[in-house]
Amino acid sequence: MKHGKTELLYLDDSYLREFEAEVLEVQGDGVVLSATAFHPTGGGLVSDTGTMEHSRGVSKVVEAKFVEGGVLHVLEGELPEMGERVKGVLDWERRYRVMRMHTSLHALSAVVSRETGALVTGNQVKPDVSRVDFSLEALDRDLIRRLVDLTNSLLAEGRPVRVSWMPREEAMKLPGITKLADRLPPELPVWRIVEIEGIDLQADGGPHVRNTAEIGRIEIVGFESKGRRNKRVYFTLSD
Repeated sequence: MKHGKTELLYLDDSYLREFEAEVLEVQGDGVVLSATAFHPTGGGLVSDTGTMEHSRGVSKVVEAKFVEGGVLHVLEGELPEMGERVKGVLDWERRYRVMRMHTSLHALSAVVSRETGALVTGNQVKPDVSRVDFSLEALDRDLIRRLVDLTNSLLAEGRPVRVSWMPREEAMKLPGITKLADRLPPELPVWRIVEIEGIDLQADGGPHVRNTAEIGRIEIVGFESKGRRNKRVYFTLSD
């Protein structure tokens, strides 16, 4: 699948650490490539970072972001030339941590939604500490802790995580396919579906691990009330 002129390689392989692509545009301090394994900022996830090797040296990729023409890779250092082939290399330790965080957030959100009926009103996935907001009127810390324990028990079972593609009309018929409050499902004709076996099934465009055994344990860092029906949980992962 493409965004603009950029093929989004991470949609098919979250474990792709490096790739080669052509420079299609030079914009300011960045370049748009024909393909990328860098996940851009968006969907609550921070951007991947890494390096880009080209004819003028090796530059840092400090951010990838969606722009009208494709995915712009913001660089620190020399810019490659239009039309040349470059090699992108992800900061794998950071990416893998985000993948584990992202899959754990899906699992926790599914368990909380199933047990309380709450929907996700916001989230932010970062390598160190992430957060998820739920449409809960009361912030019952003991309940959330119990649901985190339940989620950890499920993750420890080593559930497979599968990615598939489905026509929008067919996907819309699946119960619980979206757990986001106040957000319409994507208008794309084909949806990318992420299934955590026996735990969660939803449309999603971000990178995930292949098995929940890779995640470790969710550990609560803090709580915060963000309004009458918006309660926030901060969490991290133990290795």
